[in-house]
Amino acid sequence: MRHKFHTEQWVPFPRGLVFAFFANPENLPALMPKWQCARIEKAVCVVPPIHAGAPVAGKDSVISISFRAIPRFPLRLAWDACITEFRWNDFFCDEQRRGPFRYFRHCHRIREEREGSVVCDAVEYELPAGPLGDLANLLVIKSQIRALFAYRQRMLPELLQSVASR
Repeated sequence: MRHKFHTEQWVPFPRGLVFAFFANPENLPALMPKWQCARIEKAVCVVPPIHAGAPVAGKDSVISISFRAIPRFPLRLAWDACITEFRWNDFFCDEQRRGPFRYFRHCHRIREEREGSVVCDAVEYELPAGPLGDLANLLVIKSQIRALFAYRQRMLPELLQSVASR
């Protein structure tokens, strides 16, 4: 069964800065909890022509990361995500090509609001193993996804401030 997760966060930064931050795959590990020891293994970026030279992953870019799914557990999970849709300063969607889910799609939308920006995340996912996967979602995965996005929301203002100060 497919499951959905949605969250929004207002940040006091302009839309262009926020979008550029999310479009740069180098920023992904900092958005993940430190215990995951996330790292980019490979990024094949297809840069939109107007952003040549900038660290931007546009449509058809593939980002490969690895991370720990369980704290202090040495086994790392591999995850390949492909950006399937991309419109500068508006939104982009990535889909898992290889990883722990049967299906995973994450759409990031940035909109201007109240002298800042709202970051909207819509995730749709399905676990393998049918009913057992649904049970795992109920017992563990759903709360883990919420915790990951809560961490990201705590870190985002600080990370954006660091980028804005450069």
